Amino acid sequence: MEKVILVLNAGSSSLKFSLFALPAAGEMRPLAVGQVEGLGTAPRLKAKDGQGEVIADTRWSTAEVANPAQALQEIIGLLRSRFQENELAGVGHRVVHGGPDYSAPLLISAEALEKLDTFVPLAPLHQPHNLAAIRAVQQARPELAQVACFDTAFHRTQSMIADLYGLPYEYYERGIRRYGFHGLSYEYIAATLPAVAPEIANGRVVVAHLGSGASMCAIHNGRSVGSSMGFTALDGLMMGTRPGNMDPGIVLYLLQQEGMSAKQIEDLLYKRSGLLGLSGIGNDMRVLEASDSPRARLAIDLFTYRIARELGGLAAVLGGLDALVFTAGIGENSARIRQLVCEKARWLGVELDEAANDQNGSRISSADSRVSVWVVPTNEELMIARHTRKLLGL
Repeated sequence: MEKVILVLNAGSSSLKFSLFALPAAGEMRPLAVGQVEGLGTAPRLKAKDGQGEVIADTRWSTAEVANPAQALQEIIGLLRSRFQENELAGVGHRVVHGGPDYSAPLLISAEALEKLDTFVPLAPLHQPHNLAAIRAVQQARPELAQVACFDTAFHRTQSMIADLYGLPYEYYERGIRRYGFHGLSYEYIAATLPAVAPEIANGRVVVAHLGSGASMCAIHNGRSVGSSMGFTALDGLMMGTRPGNMDPGIVLYLLQQEGMSAKQIEDLLYKRSGLLGLSGIGNDMRVLEASDSPRARLAIDLFTYRIARELGGLAAVLGGLDALVFTAGIGENSARIRQLVCEKARWLGVELDEAANDQNGSRISSADSRVSVWVVPTNEELMIARHTRKLLGL
């Protein structure tokens, strides 16, 4: 009986999953991938097998599947029926915030779960749902070992200077520091570069993880040395619904002059800003690119401006730049966004190969570009599965 690892990535209205087989030797292979989406509105389970064939497409009423625990039961039921010959050996979870205490994957215990609860205010859009999925597994299969893999862990190689804010030092001691996020994605890219682009794997690389959540990371010799995100996932680039970098005095103004409550400001910054707020149309880059609205164009211009500005800063952190890597949903699929960013980065030595870019090639810079440019698909789920396998000794 072949053992398998289940990977869960829980969001506010969805529960994504991947099932990986554990061969005796070699890389794990995906057996199934899917998600329950629309929790709270119109729940639907969609899943495919390792060959991309649809194995489930089921809809329910909100009364039938209303929360992550019920969604998990449906996922487990599907996997049991389809993969009866496999033994579930463990579950790996994406947990966004590990705080100052956790810099490596962690075997879940009651004590650890309690500690992770204290980081909920630092990632209110993600952490509660990540932990709800862990508790749902505990309820459904209490005997299963579970591993938390943190989006902040990869950035713990950054120097203290990179972590500090210009606040009194005691706040740093209390844990108010730059953490960085999307670490599982950056870790996967760093681990993949030796095979995909060995000439830059140990060089000075900036990776742009561009999706609904967006950030950038400076990597040298495969290690994080700088990141656009900080204490929370609000910092840095403008994102789908988050504003990115902004003057903290704006928050004081909203509190003192606009009379907004902390909860109202949290809602504004996490759910109503970014591409959505600026365009007035939506947070899907595909929709904005297809629109002729001036505000859609404005949102795209600010998005790429912030990327170019952050790229310059991270190149300074690295002391130069050997390569730029695009990844995640927008980075992997939007030739237009990549083109706009590369045009703004010509001063760094970036020369785009427009044909390769339009075809979503692996290397999209010209042969004489001083800085090479790449498109490398990320795979956070496989990274979580690798960590889970290693920690559980499977």
